[in-house]
Amino acid sequence: MSESGRFQLGTIGALSLSVVSSVSIVICNKALISTLGFHFATTLTSWHLLVTFCSLHVALWMKLFEHKPFDARAVMGFGILNGISIGLLNLSLGFNSVGFYQMTKLAIIPCTVLLETLFFRKIFSKTIQFSLTILLLGVGIATVTDLQLNALGSILSLLAVITTCVAQIMTNTIQKRFKVSSTQLLYQSCPYQALTLFIIGPFLDGLLTNQNVFAFKYTPQVLVFIVLSCLISVSVNFSTFLVIGKTSPVTYQVLGHLKTCLVLAFGYILLRDPFSWRNILGILIALVGMILYSYFCSVESQQKASESPAQLSQAKESESDPLISIENGSGIVNDGVVPKAPVWNSDKDLRA
Repeated sequence: MSESGRFQLGTIGALSLSVVSSVSIVICNKALISTLGFHFATTLTSWHLLVTFCSLHVALWMKLFEHKPFDARAVMGFGILNGISIGLLNLSLGFNSVGFYQMTKLAIIPCTVLLETLFFRKIFSKTIQFSLTILLLGVGIATVTDLQLNALGSILSLLAVITTCVAQIMTNTIQKRFKVSSTQLLYQSCPYQALTLFIIGPFLDGLLTNQNVFAFKYTPQVLVFIVLSCLISVSVNFSTFLVIGKTSPVTYQVLGHLKTCLVLAFGYILLRDPFSWRNILGILIALVGMILYSYFCSVESQQKASESPAQLSQAKESESDPLISIENGSGIVNDGVVPKAPVWNSDKDLRA
């Protein structure tokens, strides 16, 4: 199998793993929170990350991947930022209506597009922008109901969007810049994420629920669901880093909205959640947007692939020109004549 074929197969596998694991953990956590009354989401996330780190440590001991240390400050900053973004998202949900929280999640895609355009000079074609607009419209129709605004909630939502966007962009950028795999980055950043959430988690959960996580009555059923949630989270965290590393932050957010639609559908089928024609219409529109996004990405990826051989041929010709000039005795070779190829392609969305 060719290298491009292996890359596409790996990407499809990462996307599939992310969807299955994320939908599973949402259903598990919904039972834990709604049915069993365990409302300590931030503290639970810190346990998720701790279990993920322990699992990766065992995998490292078994030599399933290679530890590759790199810039410690970058890892620490990235881990703390990730932890803060999770905490802010939970605060946003706590201080806003569900509808406004869904609007906050919808705002992550346009914010990511804006940041990558401004700071990475990334170009999103009009067809990609159109498909993302259709997607966001559909998810908005399906999920956004009430929009109750308040000053504190709006500020928290804004901070949550910005930190989430930056953290996801950093996930992709760090893997490319330091040439580390998603597993290596996750292994090194997990302790910082877990510690950040373990410190702020009980405080945030107490603020939002007026309950103490350490005083909660942990029945055997609650413990079983907590363990199951932590085990599924290993796959969720791993697939998140894998998807962002192989595709882009925007593609990961598109996938996230697919998960939202699937959770709504599974909630109706399995848990008999309330469902309306508005939900169905929104999901259908969102699916159209996702299909268009995938199609346009595939078309532009093929166009770039067809352009690459021509660019490589031109590069080889430019490399051979100075040799011909020397052999003909017509001049001196100047340094820097041949442009160097970029280390990694920042226009990753067009190849997803």
